[in-house]
Amino acid sequence: MTRASTVVIAGAGQAGFQAAASLRERGFEGRVVLVGDEPTLPYQHPPLSKTYLMGKMERAALRFRPEAFFVDHDIEYRAGSRIEKIDRSAKQVGLQGGEVIGYDHLILALGARNRPLPVPGFELDGVVQLRTVDDADALRGCLDKGGRIVVIGAGFIGLEFASVAAERGADVTVIEAADRPMARVLSKEMSEYFRAAHEANGIRFVFGATAAKLTGGGPRVEAVEAGDGQRFPADLVLVGIGVIPNTEIAAQAGLATGNGIIVNEHLTTDDPSISAIGDCALHPNPYAASGMIRLESVQGAVDQARCVADCLTGHPAPYQSLPWFWSEQGALKLQIAGLTQPHDQIVVRKAAQGEKEGMSVFCFRSGRLIGVESVNRPLDHVLARKLLAAGGETPTPEQVASPEFELKSWIKA
Repeated sequence: MTRASTVVIAGAGQAGFQAAASLRERGFEGRVVLVGDEPTLPYQHPPLSKTYLMGKMERAALRFRPEAFFVDHDIEYRAGSRIEKIDRSAKQVGLQGGEVIGYDHLILALGARNRPLPVPGFELDGVVQLRTVDDADALRGCLDKGGRIVVIGAGFIGLEFASVAAERGADVTVIEAADRPMARVLSKEMSEYFRAAHEANGIRFVFGATAAKLTGGGPRVEAVEAGDGQRFPADLVLVGIGVIPNTEIAAQAGLATGNGIIVNEHLTTDDPSISAIGDCALHPNPYAASGMIRLESVQGAVDQARCVADCLTGHPAPYQSLPWFWSEQGALKLQIAGLTQPHDQIVVRKAAQGEKEGMSVFCFRSGRLIGVESVNRPLDHVLARKLLAAGGETPTPEQVASPEFELKSWIKA
């Protein structure tokens, strides 16, 4: 890439913003155009279901950087717009409103959108999803009223919201199709820990249930009807049943897609002039059992953005970062190092007498440690990340199960 080159970035979430910032950090002197579909400066999303929703964080504090940052770093930010067409032969993108921009390299950081609930009544007032700061603002107002809240989906977002709602005094019921919370990403043992903790805080769970209909006496929702006939009165319904990667514009341009935009180890699509990063990218990962994975995580977005920036500034290296995740649910802080699914053996390490309450679940596959799930044990998480990222020998299940085992000492040895 030269001083005359242009990099266009589609999407101004965590991945898109980081790509723009990293290009400048790596000394790229060409043109950088960042296109975001929201009419605001790029901002953090994780606090929306946590501190921001609780009213403990101001809207301005969500921003990655103030407006002056974009001016000072010569990043052209197109707010409230989106790329509607990719012309690969001409190496141009067409923006909403008609503007056409040529590119030498295009970075697709298109993110994902909330999965809609395909049942009657989804369009009723009081049925909400959480993705943007405007969604969070609307929910903050609803929580002020308390009342009966039904959450559909016991994933990260659903449980983070449920925790805030319960703390604010609402009567909260969580409906989940699986037999336990966060079943897609957690061991049964850690799922049970969170279920018990949430129930102790007044949250009711209904597992093995799906919403069949949302009903209301007028334009506003009044109840959720499950497939087995159960009826749950509701003044507010939050739907959190996962996301769909935004791949349509890539597919229209003839790029390979699946459960995401398919990229290689350098996060490049089958067009060498186009990369994809963040929630929309399906990439090879040495920690994934299937070999390919699409990550929905802040750190994944940041690391992938930096990887592409390195490639574009003459320092190419494959993306091989260890995935890690977190979720704050009331007083519980869940941290996951590595990809713990699927596993065939676990060892649970609980807090020793005199330590703060919490535990870690060490997950193994074929005798090798593949990930560690921790709740309120940050040191275990930090050490597990260090160990797994090193890629060498790991402790055996028998070693971890020993009462004398200490992860810090094992790493030093």
